[in-house]
Amino acid sequence: MSLGEFDLIERYFWRPPGQGARHSLVGNGDDCAVLTPAFGHHLAISTDTLVEGRHFLSTVDPARLGHKALAVNLSDLAACGARPLAFTLALTLPRVDEAWLTAFAQGLLALADAHDCELIGGDTTSGPLSIGITVMGEVKAGGALLRSGAQPGDDLWVSGYPGVARLALEGFRDTLEPPLSGLDFRLARDVLERPHPRVALGLALQGLAHAAIDVSDGLLGDLAHVLRRSDVGAELALDALPVHTVLAHRTRETQLDCILAGGDDYELLFTTAPADREAVLARATQAGVAVSRIGRIQADAGLRLFTGVLDEPAEAGRRQWVDNRWTSFDHFKT
Repeated sequence: MSLGEFDLIERYFWRPPGQGARHSLVGNGDDCAVLTPAFGHHLAISTDTLVEGRHFLSTVDPARLGHKALAVNLSDLAACGARPLAFTLALTLPRVDEAWLTAFAQGLLALADAHDCELIGGDTTSGPLSIGITVMGEVKAGGALLRSGAQPGDDLWVSGYPGVARLALEGFRDTLEPPLSGLDFRLARDVLERPHPRVALGLALQGLAHAAIDVSDGLLGDLAHVLRRSDVGAELALDALPVHTVLAHRTRETQLDCILAGGDDYELLFTTAPADREAVLARATQAGVAVSRIGRIQADAGLRLFTGVLDEPAEAGRRQWVDNRWTSFDHFKT
């Protein structure tokens, strides 16, 4: 006999008291969950939807899909400097597949447990496969990292190695020459399908970063959100961009396409005062994440790209300015 909606929820997604994180007064299994953030903290809330054929391939391992569905939401909390508390799950399924559900729930809940983030409710229904998650975190009152805080003179930083996920996608599309294969493909695919939200780095940047955003739709596209919200501009040094080993032997054009406009990176892009460079590196090391300084914020609006040494003054005349031909991912245009 096939499972009904409530049997499905109870079997795969309901967790008895004491199992997993416990941040709610009333959790999964009632009409509403009830949360109480710590004294002096605010709730940070974000939501994302993943749709089959748009955000993930039908052949993806369901455990990896469960992991990624939560990871992309935790990445938003990381960009806000918030500590994860809880999340809800809205799951639309074309059919009840118990093997698929078992693996999906395992991947989802393993990441939830790793970040002490409790599943407190949601909904299931029948239809084309899509996964909607709303995640909640807590951040000290007045301490949230926002897109609107970048200041002229700030350093511009990025964590990790953007571009690897896009390389994996092009590998799946078979557009690369030479093709992506062997160890490189397995590594890039793991980055695409099992991203690691930079929660520890986001928490470490509290009181240090002036502005932050997670890189989900392409580095330049997400940087544009920061510049627009902060009413500033930026100069970005292409030669300062971090290049992962799986991209290192690709053409420079491919490297820049993947790094600047790839998306699906879930790294943090943030700004800090130049006087705090050593503190940034120390906190990033403590969080276990590599960071790279890639540019600076300017008072004049607009984004200017150049090749050359980041810290060399523009008046030295050795910079080569580069036209911006890259665009970010758009769910309704791409």
